[in-house]
Amino acid sequence: MSKRLILLCHAPTPSMREGGFPAADEAIDEGGLRKLAKLRLPSPLPPTVLTSPMTAARQTAENLKIDAEVESGLRDMDHGDWAGQSLADIHASDPDALARWIADPASGAPGGETVDALMSRISPWLDSIREDVLAITHPMVIRAAIGSALDLPPPALFRIDIAPLSVVTLSFNRIWRLQSLGVL
Repeated sequence: MSKRLILLCHAPTPSMREGGFPAADEAIDEGGLRKLAKLRLPSPLPPTVLTSPMTAARQTAENLKIDAEVESGLRDMDHGDWAGQSLADIHASDPDALARWIADPASGAPGGETVDALMSRISPWLDSIREDVLAITHPMVIRAAIGSALDLPPPALFRIDIAPLSVVTLSFNRIWRLQSLGVL
């Protein structure tokens, strides 16, 4: 059975621009709204359109006028104690913890999800896909989907750049493959 998974990264948010860990309720910024107003998705859309429950992903779907079903498995990586904080703020309050995370980002933020845990959450979700899907989600979730599809080690995910409004297409025909990576 062949199928495609199109992963769309949500529009820009303040933490994406300044460098930080988004909170679940972080909204798209003004620049992101302007970019969304110009964006046109290819037509027709896949039969299933999903979005993360987090605000930025849902706003991306709403602003694109896409009726998307919320899928909890597409939620962003849990950033634990650092959710909603900029890297500058974390550096000011706990530079040693930030240095440890920079040395090993796959271990996750304090109190947060590790990359292994994220990939363990995304892999079964990939296996559950039965038809073509468009999923609006977050950079780390997209990296984890690529990593799961290509059987990459967790540290390799941090070598994949996923910009706001990037599109990654995975195709499945007996195994998952990276079909394309780009920006709309």
